[in-house]
Amino acid sequence: MVALIIFWLSLILLIYTFAGYPVLIAILAKIFPRRKKYLLSSSPLRVSVVLVVYNEERRILSRIENLLNTNYPVEFLELIIVSDGSTDRTNEIVTSLNHPKVRLIQVNERAGKSSGVNLGVQNATGDIIVFCDARQKFNADTIPMLVSHFNDPEVGAVSGSLEIDPASTSVGAGVDLYWRIEKMVRYNESVFDSCIGCTGAVYAIRKELFEPIPADTILDDVVIPMKIAIKGYRVIFDPNAVAYDPQPLEPEKEKIRKERTLAGNFQMLFRYPQWIFPWNNRLFFQLISHKYMRLTGPVFMCGMFFSNLFFIQKNFYMVIMILQIFFYYLAFLGFVFKESKVRLFSIPAGFVFLNWQVVSGFVYYLKNRNRQTWMTVNESAG
Repeated sequence: MVALIIFWLSLILLIYTFAGYPVLIAILAKIFPRRKKYLLSSSPLRVSVVLVVYNEERRILSRIENLLNTNYPVEFLELIIVSDGSTDRTNEIVTSLNHPKVRLIQVNERAGKSSGVNLGVQNATGDIIVFCDARQKFNADTIPMLVSHFNDPEVGAVSGSLEIDPASTSVGAGVDLYWRIEKMVRYNESVFDSCIGCTGAVYAIRKELFEPIPADTILDDVVIPMKIAIKGYRVIFDPNAVAYDPQPLEPEKEKIRKERTLAGNFQMLFRYPQWIFPWNNRLFFQLISHKYMRLTGPVFMCGMFFSNLFFIQKNFYMVIMILQIFFYYLAFLGFVFKESKVRLFSIPAGFVFLNWQVVSGFVYYLKNRNRQTWMTVNESAG
């Protein structure tokens, strides 16, 4: 009886987590879309772009040029670069520009991205803070699109969309699909009320709503927007505010990024347990369904597989077991034949890869939970 309960509970929750919730939030967005409230602004809002970097001498110049090449009025824009203990020529390159709209803040010893974010916002003069990373590039309209949403007084944060080059491997193709689904979920959450977290490479907030975050925070792009949502503001997703990333989602580098991202989800769960209760967080249902249910995926996969063994003599459960074995066999082929991007292989391989990273991320969190600083996801991914 216990094994039967474990089997069906695992099956139902797996289906809900990876298919049911994306469908449910799409339906809710269709039936209950949140109306936008726009106020006319007499003048453009002042914008501070905060960029935290470490040893980015190869990319810093082109990134500054990219950020300044925006369609937003330059007189209302400033670029704050926080150099987090850089030991290469990053500081020298920024200083040599002598640009009136570029400010360099040098930190002598590495303090971590979250400390850099706190320092950058503290020194910002803008009404709106735009966060970004060194590797990606913005469209000329990205900043104006992000800022335009703040004409709605209910909006406290806006996430843009990260566009990534297609993967060249089977597992990478499966992760590509996951990322496309992730963006659809964020968009529908945004239409219904608020998305859970932002894309760290391209998002903006109202400065007045910012709260300094602990120096060891891994997911600043989730914690900062969640703190804003807790105050009653909306966090929305604009798929047209684009940042381009030249690094495809290949397993070798995606493994490192996902490991830290998932460690960040565990850190957030244990640090802010009050967020899972409706009286503390109106988005509790979305937070649990979108972020925390995914952390249980490996548990339910194992629960479903091993509980299935107790009923394998029955025809129905024998078929389910065969289907499970076949699914994992296809995933295995996806790992073996890396160059094949056939969905029959890539989807199972991507699914298994991402769920294995949950386990890896949890182990990584346990090993490093007492660290004072963490590498940025961007940096660790290379």
